[in-house]
Amino acid sequence: MGIIVKVYGRSSGIRHEVEEVLRDKLQNVKVCESLADVGFERGDILIVVGDDKDVLQALHTVSDRDVRVLAVSREATRGFLSQVMLDELPDALERIERGQFMTESLTALRVMVDDRNVATAVNEAALFSQISATLVEYSLYVDGELLWRDLADGLIVSTPLGSSGYSLSAGGPLIHHAAKALAVVPVNSIDMTRRPLIIGDKSDISVENISSRGGAEVIVDGLLRVPVEESLTIKAYEPPIRFIRLNGPSPIFSKIEKKIHLAEELLDTPPSAKLILKTIEYEGPLTYSQLLKKTMLPERTLRHALNILVSKRLLARRPLTRDARQKIYYIPESNQAGELKTTG
Repeated sequence: MGIIVKVYGRSSGIRHEVEEVLRDKLQNVKVCESLADVGFERGDILIVVGDDKDVLQALHTVSDRDVRVLAVSREATRGFLSQVMLDELPDALERIERGQFMTESLTALRVMVDDRNVATAVNEAALFSQISATLVEYSLYVDGELLWRDLADGLIVSTPLGSSGYSLSAGGPLIHHAAKALAVVPVNSIDMTRRPLIIGDKSDISVENISSRGGAEVIVDGLLRVPVEESLTIKAYEPPIRFIRLNGPSPIFSKIEKKIHLAEELLDTPPSAKLILKTIEYEGPLTYSQLLKKTMLPERTLRHALNILVSKRLLARRPLTRDARQKIYYIPESNQAGELKTTG
């Protein structure tokens, strides 16, 4: 059993910090530069030091490898996927070496676009128009059977792990992370009978006859965007994603509880604020002008909503590196553990 560490972060000081923490363990641990260059062997353990997006990026890279993953957070607030903090890593390694851990297998998705295999999704695959505020027309098939034709803002297919993410903000259900199920969630359909659908994770999902003014795209875990011409096929990916869980209760439940508290905090916020959060959640940090373009909100409405979100500490802002006169808005790390999934 080999142990490989991948450290994310632009600063060389971050890697030095990790190596300092692992100083007494480096003879048994390999710190790598690129996961693509690692020759993983069966049973190896990959330790990813970074935030949730870093963990997702690593999982996309090693999805076809038989490895188990331990996510480690550098910050004082754990990400949703992380099991331990950086200063807890030496103790975690000792427990792993003693075999005091469990392996938790979670469903992932194989995403095919126009009959091409394009990605593995850990959380969700989301079909949307490439133009903001534009509808998508599609036909939904499950195991070859037509379920509905629809005209909507989009369609999300979510894993149990991803059900507490973007799917939840679009009205989808929470699914226990060990359930053998997937959620199919239409986003703002013009047909009120189109409701979230729970299906078995052995089902084949096919989205066909896709059309949208300006073209459609599938967004995988908020990291990868692929244009879609005609069809999208989604099914459970083999092998499943495997996480290291140190003995004790799964941290996922406490983090879902935090998401619920954050959603409750958003109940009295205007729809414009919820739209801004959804946009930043999926697009990443944005400037005021970028938000104005992507949300198409009036300037006065946008300013008011941003002030509300910043005052509630649901958003933070900092000067843009290349132009200090501009501010960039982002979701603070303390809230990314809950990923600010909005309701309504």
